[in-house]
Amino acid sequence: MNERPKIIKLPEEPYEEAIRRFAREGAHIPGDDASTPWVPFGDSAAIKHLCFDVRTNSVANILWVKGGGRIGTHKHRGVVSAVTLEGSWGYYEYDWTARPGDFVYELPGSAHTLYSDDPNGMKALFWINGPIEFYDDDAKFAFTADVFWFIEHYTNYCREKDLKINEQMFI
Repeated sequence: MNERPKIIKLPEEPYEEAIRRFAREGAHIPGDDASTPWVPFGDSAAIKHLCFDVRTNSVANILWVKGGGRIGTHKHRGVVSAVTLEGSWGYYEYDWTARPGDFVYELPGSAHTLYSDDPNGMKALFWINGPIEFYDDDAKFAFTADVFWFIEHYTNYCREKDLKINEQMFI
């Protein structure tokens, strides 16, 4: 029998009125391909966008780089964290390889080039705070990806493919 556990009644909340008036509830954002499609990102990658927070210039997504692929050299202007879900990946500039379950933490100012030489590629969940500056192979600035770039990446793809934009993703 799967009985639900009893919900615990917490003590009175001293800020209940302010919470009720101003706070937002958390959200459940489905991650299935119909609700959040894989959006191509360059020749060998795709992004499954999970949420966009314009208040903090933050996004969450799953990056999928196919085996033998890479994404361009980029520099972070905010903190980024990642958890590897499948496969393996690394940065050419570092001597480690991330595997399933590994946690990666990147600080503002770090620059690197992500690659996966795993035959099955890689998938990792990223929480990105602040903008990312991308550079071409000649170290020339290419573009900045911030929350608004990621929103356009997702919404333009949905419009091109006649897919419904998942409003739940805007937190």
